Amino acid sequence: MEKDLIVLGIETSCDETAASVIKNGTIILSNVVASQIESHKRFGGVVPELASRHHVEQITIVIEEALKEAGLTLSEIDAIAVTEGPGLVGALLVGVNAAKAIAYTNNIPLVNVHHIAGHIYANRLIKEMTFPLISLVVSGGHTELVYMREHGEFTVIGETRDDAAGEAYDKVARTLNLPYPGGPHIDRLAHEGKPTIDLPRAWLEEDSYDFSFSGLKSAVINTLHNANQKGITIDSKDLAASFQASVIDVLVTKTIRAVKEYKVKQVLLSGGVAANKGLRTALEEAFNEMPDVDLVIPPLNLCTDNAAMIAAAGSVLFERGKRSDLSLNANPGLDIEHF
Repeated sequence: MEKDLIVLGIETSCDETAASVIKNGTIILSNVVASQIESHKRFGGVVPELASRHHVEQITIVIEEALKEAGLTLSEIDAIAVTEGPGLVGALLVGVNAAKAIAYTNNIPLVNVHHIAGHIYANRLIKEMTFPLISLVVSGGHTELVYMREHGEFTVIGETRDDAAGEAYDKVARTLNLPYPGGPHIDRLAHEGKPTIDLPRAWLEEDSYDFSFSGLKSAVINTLHNANQKGITIDSKDLAASFQASVIDVLVTKTIRAVKEYKVKQVLLSGGVAANKGLRTALEEAFNEMPDVDLVIPPLNLCTDNAAMIAAAGSVLFERGKRSDLSLNANPGLDIEHF
């Protein structure tokens, strides 16, 4: 009988300290996340130095809790998967060095994982991947369309040229005096309002799968400023609805076009903004008209940063022979196509 593969995942790329134990790449035995949102909220965004300090304080506790919940010891771990990048360099260093220390002292193989690959593989914890596929990755720092012909092979066919969608959400939220993180608040307001305000959609070149949300963000800010100068009150619910409609229109339209061109069998939604109810609903409605394409959307707890996704990706990479030595370092600008 073939032995189970047990992988410990460690994720510290931004403001969540996370550890998880995964069996055979698809079964979650534990998934522990220590969030820092309350610490960063008063600053309106993540403070890198503060994030690093919190990771140092929490990393050992979180790893021990993940092992305890899984009912396992380090002697039963077959590999350690850790986020190499991208992310905040100080935050990444905490996870990388913790993983290297554990790997060295316990003679456990080490696997470096790209953060976005982790987000994509979060979907495999829900449903097996069917190739070829496309993943729409939407988060605070990334907006990409990634094509995969097989496990561990990533081709970026479209990416943001300026602000990521999640970044635009947070900036618009600040303009509307909404608390950090702004995405969930914009999503909530959007469902209470109507998209009655004409805002731009950046389609770029006719055949481009790239994204751009900087102009949309500026249009929202200018709309508010112009209204204030004229003494006009704009309903924040309608503005949120109009902003979200513009973002979702571009994301869904380009995803559908890519699906048709690349003739894929499956579409995976990935990243923190995958928790957005408006985006989830729009994709579901769109792919109801395409029954031959399987749409997979992870549950909310697997959309935001977590270590289960890192362990899931690490399990596949480990089985494909990928290993890292103790020279592994944090790489905040890591390229998913060449990591």
